[in-house]
Parts: sequence; C-alpha cells; structure tokens
Amino acid sequence: MAFSGVDHVVVRVADLEAAVENYVKILEIEPQRQHSEALKADQAFFHFDNGTFLELISPTDDSSPLTGSLSKLGDGIHTIALRVDDAKATTESLDAKGIRTIGGAFVHPSNANGVLVQLSQRG
Repeated sequence: MAFSGVDHVVVRVADLEAAVENYVKILEIEPQRQHSEALKADQAFFHFDNGTFLELISPTDDSSPLTGSLSKLGDGIHTIALRVDDAKATTESLDAKGIRTIGGAFVHPSNANGVLVQLSQRG
C-alpha cells in the first residue's frame, strides 16, 4: 500500500456559479465544466500544471447523492482523492486494519473525520 499524494479535492457547493466566480478570482484560471447525469450534478474542474485538480460540484436535482450531505453539512470539502499505486491492494490493506471502505475505491467518512477519501489509481 503506497500513497503518493493528493490527486484532487472535491468541494460541494449549493451555488455553482457563485463558487466558480470565487475560485476564478482566487486561482486566476477558468474551469472546464460538465454535467454528470449519474450524479445529477454540475461540475467545474480547475486543472493545475502538476496534474492535480480542484472540482466544484453542485446537485441539479433533489435525488442527487450530493443533496443529503449538502443539506446536512453545507458547502465544504466533500472528497479528498489520494493517489495510490494499487487501489485494490490498498483497499484490502485498509479493510484488514478495520477501516471501513466503500466500493473498493473509498474510505468511509466515519473513518476519515467526516471526509470521503477516494483511492485514486492512475494509469
């Protein structure tokens, strides 16, 4: 099990346009936008030269899986994705330590101080 750094951070927001405006002022870069039908959410991605990115995400429908956490917790960090060499091996190692994982790619927020941790394996 080897973690090699942060891959990306996802921030849930109620008002995507206002959040994009704020982050454009801060970062001075324009995001790439897309809609996720699976998540029922709109997304804005701010890509950095080192391959990492910041994602803003806002539900577009009350049935979005983000709606509950946004209603309960408000705007804030939703996911921190950490790069790993082998997501399957990392998940198995975490499970063996009694750390609750979800779907072979996430650490449950109850084990990560309320933050969903994604295990991000690239290429």
